Amino acid sequence: MIGKRDEKPIVLAIPSGGVPVGYCLSKRLEASMDIILVRKIPIPGNPEAGFGAVALDGTIVLNTILVQELGLTQKIISLLAEDRLKEIRIREEKFRAGRAPPDLRGREIILVDDGLASGYTMLAAIISVKKQNPKHVMVAVPTAHDEALNLVSTYVNEVYCLNVRTGPFYAVADAYKRWYDLNDGEIMMYLTEVWGRECQNVSNIKGKS
Repeated sequence: MIGKRDEKPIVLAIPSGGVPVGYCLSKRLEASMDIILVRKIPIPGNPEAGFGAVALDGTIVLNTILVQELGLTQKIISLLAEDRLKEIRIREEKFRAGRAPPDLRGREIILVDDGLASGYTMLAAIISVKKQNPKHVMVAVPTAHDEALNLVSTYVNEVYCLNVRTGPFYAVADAYKRWYDLNDGEIMMYLTEVWGRECQNVSNIKGKS
């Protein structure tokens, strides 16, 4: 379990599946929570699979071996990444509704998702966050493939995973009794509650000062 530190961390959840995980973790740690928008870049003709990922700030990570096997050109990669980036910007505007992103400089960050299959989506989030000079970066996920954990672990200070799996066939959903894709309304429900709770906490602190 992630121990409490001198300064409470910021939990950054990757929508969609990471939001309920981040919600529960932030409540347990009494930490603030926010989102980080990252999307996998889909393989042409197979949108459920990806060959890399892109973050809101334009950070792109690629599975170079898979890119070579698929014979993808730089032009195709750029077009697919740009399409995903447009989707990310729309979601950012929708979810935040004018709310400013958190300042991560010098802060302890916990990046969460519902699980890691290839690990490239999380890796894009990690690299994007580290550009903002945080103090300490952790990854916490309920389940992951061991190769995905090996990929991301070299980029962060700590990794926490409850359920580590191996083998050629792995899906995040397999580790859950009930798993489904959250819709935007459900994500907004979590965020509204979390951000409302944080505003209330700030008001209480000011009232006592």
